[in-house]
Amino acid sequence: EAAPGPASVMESVEGVARTLLSFGRLSRGLPFGRAHGLSSRDPLLPLAPRSQENADPQRTAFLLRKQWTLYSVTPLYRFSNAHLRDYARLLSAFIAAEKQKGLAVEVGVELDIKVAVSSLPYLKGSDQDQAAILVQLSSRSPASPKNSEEKLIWSGWFCCVSGDDLSKNVPEDFTCLPLFLVNGAECYTSIVGSWFQKTFDCSFRRLAISPLILSWMAAMWTGCKVDKTASAMELVFSVPCLPQPLDISYAIHPEDAKALWDTVQKTPGEIIQEEVDVFMDCLYSHFHRHFRIHLSATKLVKVSTAIASAHCDGIIKFLQSQYLTGVLMLLTELAISQIE
Repeated sequence: EAAPGPASVMESVEGVARTLLSFGRLSRGLPFGRAHGLSSRDPLLPLAPRSQENADPQRTAFLLRKQWTLYSVTPLYRFSNAHLRDYARLLSAFIAAEKQKGLAVEVGVELDIKVAVSSLPYLKGSDQDQAAILVQLSSRSPASPKNSEEKLIWSGWFCCVSGDDLSKNVPEDFTCLPLFLVNGAECYTSIVGSWFQKTFDCSFRRLAISPLILSWMAAMWTGCKVDKTASAMELVFSVPCLPQPLDISYAIHPEDAKALWDTVQKTPGEIIQEEVDVFMDCLYSHFHRHFRIHLSATKLVKVSTAIASAHCDGIIKFLQSQYLTGVLMLLTELAISQIE
């Protein structure tokens, strides 16, 4: 693991102007934005939240510092927020039926599973977005006292943050909640997903994050303001074509990373591809100068910052409630681009 110091990183900063000239003004366009028809100079993601009430820290605290697996979901047919209690009851019956087949729990474990389906209306990017839907499974062993506290064993939530264009382009009977996030055992994910697919004629697909998108996340999240105790930005690279897996961890002090990004970025709140390229190339050059390793020949598989961490396998961890809405906006667009 390498953590460059301020002086070394600023050497890269001083060369940014020259690098920008060598890149010219040829933008490669946004890595995603097809669903919204974005041009290369449209703002991709706000570096500040839309409004504090959209992501109340107390209400969203349970979403933070957990590992969420990402899925994209096609529009749900005839889903209604007015029937959430009915959906909980029907899903509970479905899980009980699967349980009889030995599919719902681990072998040798007998649990009484309770289902709760609720609305999270504050997780929205605009008034046109559908309210997020939270599904929770909790359990209590039959041997436990009746007044004992239930244990949360699985959580999943559907959301749509600034997915207005998708919502406008689907028939009235469909509800657009394209992003699904899961924390819990895969067996429960499979059962809950099966019930939603059969009930609302939708389909689920794992949402991977490409190295290109990860580099955008690194740049965007570096530009966000956080407290001075923020942890280092860490980039993890996988080295290809080796008999045994080998990862390289590259840690950069958050102040150094932000100083570099502030030099690269032309317009606050707006990011273009060439700026992301220059930012990453400066980091690669610095690493090569110290370790003689070309990171451009490896694959970026994980980005960790004070805002969030993301893995190429479609794993996300939210770390700052005030930026939750902004990160979900990005993930929503990724989910929509996979659906279309």
